[in-house]
Amino acid sequence: MSPPAVAIVTHSKNKGKEKVSDNNRSALAEWVMESALKSGADQAAVSVSEHRSISIEFREKKIEQLTESLQSSLSLEIYADQRYSSHSTNDLRKEFLSGFIEKAVGMTAYLAQDEYRSLPDPKYYPKNPPSVNGGTGDFYTDFRLCDNHYDRIPASRKIQTAAEIEEAARAQDSDRIISVTSWYSESYSESVRIHSNGFSGQARGTGFSAGAEVTVRDEVSGGRPEEAFGAGSRFRNDLPDTQTLGRKARERALRKIGQKKIVSGKYDMIVENRVGSRMISTLLGPMSGGALQQKSSFLEGMAGKKIASEKLTVIDEPFIEKGFGTRFFDGEGLKSEKRVMIEKGVLKHYYIDTYYGKKLGMEPTSGSASNTIFDCGTNSPETMIGNLKKGIWVTGFIGGNSNPTTGDFSFGIAGLLVENGEIVRPVNEMNISGNAKELWHSLAETGNDPYPYSGLRIPSMMFERVSFSGI
Repeated sequence: MSPPAVAIVTHSKNKGKEKVSDNNRSALAEWVMESALKSGADQAAVSVSEHRSISIEFREKKIEQLTESLQSSLSLEIYADQRYSSHSTNDLRKEFLSGFIEKAVGMTAYLAQDEYRSLPDPKYYPKNPPSVNGGTGDFYTDFRLCDNHYDRIPASRKIQTAAEIEEAARAQDSDRIISVTSWYSESYSESVRIHSNGFSGQARGTGFSAGAEVTVRDEVSGGRPEEAFGAGSRFRNDLPDTQTLGRKARERALRKIGQKKIVSGKYDMIVENRVGSRMISTLLGPMSGGALQQKSSFLEGMAGKKIASEKLTVIDEPFIEKGFGTRFFDGEGLKSEKRVMIEKGVLKHYYIDTYYGKKLGMEPTSGSASNTIFDCGTNSPETMIGNLKKGIWVTGFIGGNSNPTTGDFSFGIAGLLVENGEIVRPVNEMNISGNAKELWHSLAETGNDPYPYSGLRIPSMMFERVSFSGI
């Protein structure tokens, strides 16, 4: 029986690291690939990337932390005599890389053979992927993944953004606010990837995020509840304004005052859009090729069968303007395609990469999601809450786990008790538990509010009669 995937990871210090341009990055990747083949590799894949970021934390009207980084890195995947290994380094000097490549190929010879290890069949590669050498190079412009003003924002404005968010969070209820930590961050990344069997492509993009975490005083319980609100976007101007970010963080923290457990039982549950990723993970994990091949998925053999109520339709959509998951190809070079993963509750596709596709005898799709889009309903979350006779609006998850083999799950939650369409009190230190096979069949409604600040564009979701444990 073939062993699982084995990766050897080698890291070097940043000493001597060079900053390289797009063209130099591509040329370096070509040189590394050719050197690996000359050293004995049958196939090779090389990625060269650069990541720049700045992060600011503001607290008590002053900068608490300011971090700026610039990191270049190279990863090398070796396929030799049905053996596979992966290696990475931050040192891009050729005089270092020569020995690095030779050792990488040599170390691969000590690994067990695995007949399923190889680069993807070139028929799965995109035609004319975005490339520094031409091709459809304006894909990232067409889909607006890069903010061209990234380098033009002065440091003073970045600091001012974090300061304004903190100030907005403290604007009211100052006697109940213990502390506020606001943040602002931005990043730019670009990479080149090439394969020895014909693939070459480029990826690049920007990202921005801002928000605040607020801690408040609960005089009744003596507690110190805290809550955060933040947002992310490809373009800086798409972030909510600083007043909104600070105000929402404050309001979310204040509404936790007086939180406590309530009586155990079965309640209807509305899951807020911004935290719905915890719930959908009970399906997305078991949909992976690795889980299927390792017999650790309760969705094995369920393709074409109903796994949820008809209210659930999930689409993998790689071509969305400004999408965090927008891409022309995935991490192993497979061309991106729009796929309906779950249609009205029926499982249509799994996430299958090249390796597990071969082991399972299945066509590869992609081993990872791009933008995950949900069909939405017509009601706002406020209307959904107003229609709730008795239930819990879950606004946060606190720990817990799920079992991809059985579908069993147990999650800690925080939220608000709703009775006759009105919010009654905050609740916390309660768990929801059950099985994903049953939970998703109880999905009764989706909201009209897909979460805009993530690659997971999840709307609010209402489930019927979920088991809550409290007192």
